[in-house]
Amino acid sequence: MAISSLKASDNPELRLARIEQLLGTDPMLAEQQAAEILAEIPGHAMALLFQGIARRMRKDAPSAIEILEPLCKRFPDAPLAHLQLGLALREVRRSADAVAPMRQAVALKPSLSSAWLALADLLTELGDTPGADQAFTMYIRHSATEPALMNAAAALRAGRVAEARSLLAALLQQNPNDVAAMCLQADALTRDGLVGDAEALLKVCLQLAPSYRDARYNYAVILMRQDKSEAALQEVNRLLEAEPVNTGIRSLKAAVLARLGEYEESARVYESLLGEQPNQQKVWTSLGHVLRTLGQRDRCVEAYRRAIALAPEYGEAYWNLANLKTFQPTDAELESMRAQLCKPGLADEDRLHFHFAIGKALADRGDFSDSFEHFAEGNRIRRQSISHTPEEMAAYVRRCRTLFTSEFFKQREGYGADSRDPIFIIGLPRTGSTLVEQILASHSGVEGTRELFTLSSIAMSLLPRTSAAPGLHYPDVLKELGKDTSRELGLSYLEQTRCQRKLGTPYFIDKMPNNFAHVGLIHLILPSARIIDVRRHPLACGVSIFKHLFASGQNFSYRLEDIGAHYRSYVELMAHFDAVLPGRIYRVHYESLVKDTEAEVRRLLDYCELAFEEACLGFHSNRRSVYTPSSEQVRSPIFREGLDHWHHYEPWLGPLRAALGGLDDTYPDVPWFSVGTS
Repeated sequence: MAISSLKASDNPELRLARIEQLLGTDPMLAEQQAAEILAEIPGHAMALLFQGIARRMRKDAPSAIEILEPLCKRFPDAPLAHLQLGLALREVRRSADAVAPMRQAVALKPSLSSAWLALADLLTELGDTPGADQAFTMYIRHSATEPALMNAAAALRAGRVAEARSLLAALLQQNPNDVAAMCLQADALTRDGLVGDAEALLKVCLQLAPSYRDARYNYAVILMRQDKSEAALQEVNRLLEAEPVNTGIRSLKAAVLARLGEYEESARVYESLLGEQPNQQKVWTSLGHVLRTLGQRDRCVEAYRRAIALAPEYGEAYWNLANLKTFQPTDAELESMRAQLCKPGLADEDRLHFHFAIGKALADRGDFSDSFEHFAEGNRIRRQSISHTPEEMAAYVRRCRTLFTSEFFKQREGYGADSRDPIFIIGLPRTGSTLVEQILASHSGVEGTRELFTLSSIAMSLLPRTSAAPGLHYPDVLKELGKDTSRELGLSYLEQTRCQRKLGTPYFIDKMPNNFAHVGLIHLILPSARIIDVRRHPLACGVSIFKHLFASGQNFSYRLEDIGAHYRSYVELMAHFDAVLPGRIYRVHYESLVKDTEAEVRRLLDYCELAFEEACLGFHSNRRSVYTPSSEQVRSPIFREGLDHWHHYEPWLGPLRAALGGLDDTYPDVPWFSVGTS
């Protein structure tokens, strides 16, 4: 007979319910009240069980065992009693003896997720990895109804990341090996931008539960996001061994292959998926991205249009189509987008994509007033969902100016790995950096890759993972960087980027604009690497940024005043490095490159110590894969008409001008108040 079905005289159920509540808050009082029931009703099963639990929770496991062992013999079909006996036996270090009652608990009640977790934890301690993995798998299967996990998952779905992290931290403090909580916490950390911490947590999670496929999938995604794409591919292939036809995993493999520069193979995987299930608008969209990278414009347009046909409300597909630089939507497509915006149930994510797509279409037609209104509304919607404070970047620049003095770098001469392979192209987005990359990548000695996250991943890896050093920020951690460590980090960068190098050329390009924030780190770990800062008129740059919807990572780009403040911080930081590391950074002004291309290209090649090659002037004939929104532009000759395009939006640029603080008037010169001190 199960304990839960027992009935005692004098109706003690209400008293037992109170005792059950007290177990988690006041086990001593719970034991006292259980003893009172036992004094009135000797041998009452539930009262005995609660008394045993209370003693175990009061750290008196031997006494708990004296109660629970005979109770389990009286009621062999009581899962909770067996679980509690197993826990108590483990606490007195009789771990091997604890296995049998825990296994009995889950056999009697397979849905008892807490028992599966306890068994998995126990088997991990005993070194039974396969057994633990199986138990963790069963825990994951049954943990979906755990109230605490459900509350945390609901908070994540609602975007309440801080609340979710707090709930999950409490769960993990109670049971550090709760793999379901680990997986959710990794998701929360990722949403907060703590990708390195999420990676570390998922790594531990998979060591405990190798069969946890959701965790492995998330782990592969995080590795890919940090440009650890070879490692990500290994995880994806491991998932495919278990589920070779899983659509989601195969789609992830295609995305990882694209990150590795294997665009043709990526396209084949997407095409295979669509051959089996053609009604997948997101896969059509992903295929369109890869085809655009390969320069297959017509097929790219067809892929985006297939996505639209499948889901007319899917705003991202319209935006991708409109964002093709040499494409203009038809009148019918423009009206279709307008019609979608009128639908009251349209999701915000789709709505903002439609606004950007319509804004681009109207700009191409010369309707700049309505165009600006749509860009402004799309940006407003996106700005609501992201967290950005311009002062954070300004404070970062102040820390850099304090840390990175001439004396700081003088004391660290000889640091880093002595390699000249990388050419870093930095700056803000939408400045012409893809054009500079295409020019250099047209040289026989240089390979273009893409925007790599490797450097930022290395930077984040330097931050402490505990609260042992509160207040220690990046880049302040670089003060502690020793000579050997700086060399190891430089070699690590070269190793991590090796998978991107397919051609065997002496040099390769890392075209991540945001690396301007890591110039100090670059100089410390790769002192011989070239650094090229591509700069564009602040109003032209600001307008171009405001008109573009970034996939991620540019949280400053959704308000004109935020863009202006970010541009100002960027200029101030570069001016500081110009002062403390004279000549270290080579600057290309986009306008000069457009107006006198050959002279600028020759100067650029001289800086890189590369012999002049005519192919660098014929860069538009280079059919290399280009994985940025400017991929079509750099396959065409330079046109000067675009230099003054920003003037069409001049009536609405007051907030941008104000935030720039005069930089638009002095460009390309840097005003004195922005120059760093040594």
